[in-house]
Amino acid sequence: MTRSELLDSWRREEAQPFSGWDFSYLAGRMIEEEPPWDYMARAAELMRHASSVVDLDTGGGERFLELRPHWPPKVVATEEYPPNLALATERLAPLGVQVLNVRITDDDPLPFADDEFDLVLNRHSAFNAAEIARVLAPGGVFLTQQVHGLWADDLHAAFGVTPQWPDATPEQYVPRLQAAGLTIVDLQNWQDALRFTDVGAIVYFLKAVPWTVPGFTVATHARYLFALQERIDAGEELVFTSRMYLIEAHKE
Repeated sequence: MTRSELLDSWRREEAQPFSGWDFSYLAGRMIEEEPPWDYMARAAELMRHASSVVDLDTGGGERFLELRPHWPPKVVATEEYPPNLALATERLAPLGVQVLNVRITDDDPLPFADDEFDLVLNRHSAFNAAEIARVLAPGGVFLTQQVHGLWADDLHAAFGVTPQWPDATPEQYVPRLQAAGLTIVDLQNWQDALRFTDVGAIVYFLKAVPWTVPGFTVATHARYLFALQERIDAGEELVFTSRMYLIEAHKE
């Protein structure tokens, strides 16, 4: 393709719709190896022993909906991002899930009572360790899968930026959870490859996840995109570093 044709194709990728947390559009074009643990299977197992659960920052509710056969009697989900909140409400509320608009950060309080939940789930969201401990009932469990703060730092570098939350690591959160009175029963770190088969797939991804390269557009970041295209044209794969970790903590 000519440079003009490449730009046109990237603009088409930029304009593709994205909703919830569904990357099926990139099937076969963005390939991220799976970690050795199974977050969903562990969440389902924990639900079988719980009478109440909250899923923090549920996105569009896609993953939580997959766990529906295992939902306990009391089921709550939170989400803040308006498009995802609307989608999660549409999907989950008719099934009896209380869907709340809640800001989830490392510092903000949670709008729940002390000891309210047997199980708190958190997949790829911030969390306030002290608040997690507060809302967990005695014997309760906190399960979280997190994107490491240095996830794809080499992809960031390809666009001249650095990760926004480099300290979002187990070394930061495990001591916080312990200080809040929780016992760490499982901690796993994992690193592997993240591959893109074409630059257009990266364009779509960066528009869907705008905090990766803040302010990204094809127009403003064309020179970085062409540099990646040159790597492909030279026979190089677009391979970056994926990092995740899993923490399971219990309240005595």
